[in-house]
Amino acid sequence: MSSKAAITLTAEARLLARVLDEGYGPGAWHGPDLKAALADVSPELAFWRPSPQRHNIAEIVLHHAYCARSVRGQLSGTAPEPFVLEGEDWFALSDPARLTWQQIQAAVEKEQSELAGIVADIAAGRVQCKLSEAERFNLVLGITCHAVYHAGQIQLLKCLDGA
Repeated sequence: MSSKAAITLTAEARLLARVLDEGYGPGAWHGPDLKAALADVSPELAFWRPSPQRHNIAEIVLHHAYCARSVRGQLSGTAPEPFVLEGEDWFALSDPARLTWQQIQAAVEKEQSELAGIVADIAAGRVQCKLSEAERFNLVLGITCHAVYHAGQIQLLKCLDGA
């Protein structure tokens, strides 16, 4: 690998890592990132629903974990391992019978960590990605915007509940 390619990979690695951090943690200038928004959510609040047809925090978080897993698969060009629940995208979670709040938090942490890992591996040249630099950036920016959007929803749900 040429030194110019190494510099470009390092710059891409720093940029993509920074973008991911803005959405999930360790802190964003615009307010709570997703990790911060989840920090004070109790199991009771996680499964509280503002009305019968609305998502609760547990569902939102598991949905984001699924989407982060999907982005990781697109970046790596491989099918990710099975998810914590069968199904796609949105999962009905009325209570902790299917998954506990702790298991849901662990799932989103795992998926975000593995996504950050694959982004670093691609940028460092350890994993080959068939996507262009622009396509990689768009996926990482997209999942970051997704995290920020859902962090806002979670903050709103906490306010609605009076938490």
